[in-house]
Amino acid sequence: MVNQGSRDEKSMKNDPDMLEEYDFSGSVRGKYAKRYAEGTNVVAIDPDVAEYFPDHDSVNDALRSLTAIIKRQRIAEQRDSEERSYHLGLRSTGTYEPHRGCRQQSRF
Repeated sequence: MVNQGSRDEKSMKNDPDMLEEYDFSGSVRGKYAKRYAEGTNVVAIDPDVAEYFPDHDSVNDALRSLTAIIKRQRIAEQRDSEERSYHLGLRSTGTYEPHRGCRQQSRF
């Protein structure tokens, strides 16, 4: 779909940011829109937070650092949970089985 003198041409001429040198006569509207939308996640950042992040690279670096912390915390929590289960004698089936170091008391 080639743009040939669209009705937006008048509004573009009235736009102070649109210079006369700009030529969109052979352009295709939305040519890369789908590809851009698939690979981009736009997030609005509040002004009080944005003052600490001057560009997208600083935001991505901060989020990657936070992601690394979250991963380490999840691994530690999983390890702690497995250790508690082991010491309580719980197995992956959820049933009680004393581990080898424990003596099982007889009911009789």
